Amino acid sequence: MAEAARIIDRIDAAPRWTQADADALNARFAGVDAGTMLKALLAEGRLGRVAVVSSFGTESAVLLHLVAQADKSVPVIFVDTLKMFPETLDYRDMLIRTLGFTDSRTVTPLPDVIAKKDETGLRWSYDPDGCCEIRKVEPLARAKNGLDTWISGRKAFQSVTRQNLPRFEIEDGRLKINPLGDWDKAALEAWFEAHDLPRHPLEAQGYLSIGCEPCTSKVMPGEDPRAGRWRGWDKVECGIHTASTPIGDPDDPANAPAF
Repeated sequence: MAEAARIIDRIDAAPRWTQADADALNARFAGVDAGTMLKALLAEGRLGRVAVVSSFGTESAVLLHLVAQADKSVPVIFVDTLKMFPETLDYRDMLIRTLGFTDSRTVTPLPDVIAKKDETGLRWSYDPDGCCEIRKVEPLARAKNGLDTWISGRKAFQSVTRQNLPRFEIEDGRLKINPLGDWDKAALEAWFEAHDLPRHPLEAQGYLSIGCEPCTSKVMPGEDPRAGRWRGWDKVECGIHTASTPIGDPDDPANAPAF
């Protein structure tokens, strides 16, 4: 009897998501409120392995509340750079408990990398990009390894570098969802009030965008909300977000809905 043909295992290295998928989702949910959108997507179960990434900053409670309303089992990922405000760590624990999330994950920098590249703990003072890379970018990359989709709290109004932010974009083959991309400060404030969400304890002191303690300062009246981040440096992002992918032309056959 002839030997059965041997089955060859192959690794599927093709991206799970494409720009056409993002364009289709942007079209499908145009004009749909963020809460309804998240409930539909999470109920359908087509996002694959999904998590929400949160900095637990001054506006984080809104996105987390929306996700919790849709599905409290969605993992919540927090990067503890080991340079965070103690108030942020306390706020994280309180929000997770208050909103009822069942899967909270904290990722930290690799000890051997810190020992090798930031032995004194002062790299932030002379190389903030390098500090962000080893303390935030690399840990988050590890945390996202294995994810198909991640939910981000980015909003277009926060900075000129975040304008024209689509709700759905593709990043390294993953689907990235920005549910609050088109929300403004007034909408966020209204949501806080309507749902009596707890505030970050440092917000009342003038910290409008909160990251690591050494690189965060108070924002003065009239300044960009993120002006207090890396003040004095030509730096506006930590590096975990790349440039937004453009929304494709729906009339282009190459962008025909695939979702």
